[in-house]
Amino acid sequence: MSKQTFLQGTFILIIAGLITKILGFVNKIVVARIMGEEGVGLYMMAVPTLLLVITLTRLGLPVAISKLVAEAEAEKDYKKMKRVLLVSLSITIMLSIIFTSALFLTAPILSQTLLTDERTFYPLIAIAPVVPIVALSSVLRGYFQGRQNMRPSAYSQVIEQVVRITLVAMLTSLFLPYGIEFAAAGAMVSVVIGELASLLFLFSMFKFKKQFKLRTGFWHHITSGKKTLNEILGIALPTTGSQLIGSISYFLEPIVVARSLYIAGVASHEATKQYGELAGLAIPLLLLPTFVTFAISTSLVPAISEAAAQKHYRTIDYRLNQALRLAMISGGISVVITYIFAVPIMELMYDAPTVASYVKIMSPFFFFLYFQAPLAAALQALDLAKAAMINSLIGAVVKTAAIFALAANPDFGIIGAGLAITSGIVLVTMLHFATILKAIPFTIIVRDYIKGFIAIIATGCAASFLYHHSLLKVNLLVDTVFSISMTVLFYFIFSMLIGIIKNEDLQPIPVIGKWFQNKK
Repeated sequence: MSKQTFLQGTFILIIAGLITKILGFVNKIVVARIMGEEGVGLYMMAVPTLLLVITLTRLGLPVAISKLVAEAEAEKDYKKMKRVLLVSLSITIMLSIIFTSALFLTAPILSQTLLTDERTFYPLIAIAPVVPIVALSSVLRGYFQGRQNMRPSAYSQVIEQVVRITLVAMLTSLFLPYGIEFAAAGAMVSVVIGELASLLFLFSMFKFKKQFKLRTGFWHHITSGKKTLNEILGIALPTTGSQLIGSISYFLEPIVVARSLYIAGVASHEATKQYGELAGLAIPLLLLPTFVTFAISTSLVPAISEAAAQKHYRTIDYRLNQALRLAMISGGISVVITYIFAVPIMELMYDAPTVASYVKIMSPFFFFLYFQAPLAAALQALDLAKAAMINSLIGAVVKTAAIFALAANPDFGIIGAGLAITSGIVLVTMLHFATILKAIPFTIIVRDYIKGFIAIIATGCAASFLYHHSLLKVNLLVDTVFSISMTVLFYFIFSMLIGIIKNEDLQPIPVIGKWFQNKK
């Protein structure tokens, strides 16, 4: 088993996340150009149902598996490792049968009643087979992540996107003559085949690298796995609870926003337009770089779980500080770029420069979001997933109440909804941080945060100069790309000079990493 360090694993997942983000963006362009807005609408109407079913089927197992496998790895307990995997697979197979069958049976009701467009029946039926595939893939990813081998997860993500993009144009074009609903179903089929290719790759990697045979003593491990089942569910259920709270909160968000704007005197069609600008244009831009913190948090769970199993509390302190410092570095440059260059970015991406006002107001608060995922990962690794769920619930309630209070005020309107969303982010992050401080003897390295804020402020000044005094003056696209590139370069050079980016952070990077291996 090829095990990586925390930084190596994080770097691998960051690169995979960047590639899949780019490929996913290409996939959206292809689908939109072939099917048009109506076809994309049918496709997107089916997606929330799929995500909810997958959340219920996965049951938070990837995090639980990652944590328990990492602990077993630390103790060299391969029997426990096998038992965790077998019990998880049994749970996943059972839930997959239940929820996939339920999706098939309820598709007519969902399409005609809840989604209010009977044509969504075809995308729902087409996507149903992906549920067990994604669930099984999640189990194998959790196993590899628990053993701190991030390559299979990273490669499988890229394979899934490549296969999907290869097929989506062909399948949507093939089915389009039969109707837009069939084209949307074709796009869903490409998702299924992409996920199947990803699962086959993960399974082949597992067979190649496994240290035990799953079939040997299968029923013995299942029947004697009550304690393991309790351990898995003790982590998985609160994790699923946090995810469900987020899903329900997102489900209620447009309803509460629309009702609040109506109270504020905004017409329904205008309220829909404003919410579309906020949730469909501004927030996706602010969330775009968060694949970095996803990579950090994914690597952090097994790293802290292994240290906790060995009672290496200094290692926990070191890893958490390292993760939060990396989150600050990635969040800092993201905030600077989205705040300073909001207008040209929104104009280039969506031809909607006026939406930049939402981005500029929310961007500074989204800085807290970069800390939230690593903190949540640390809580899960420290058997505090229930506390993380409670924090998420408090944040969701406060956010929903704040939306109603602010958006219903004519002086705030849709801006109030944006501020309410950011208030939820800030509150949950602070609650996670307070829970960590209460649970473990965690040392905050204040000088790192002082250096980080100095780097952010200095880069903000440099970015503002570049924005207002374009050096190239060719056109908006070239000038914006050049200015952002120079801003990023300045940020990382300045951060290295003041020591917020350390040599060890750069060592996992191919080619240039070897330059920093012997430097202190």
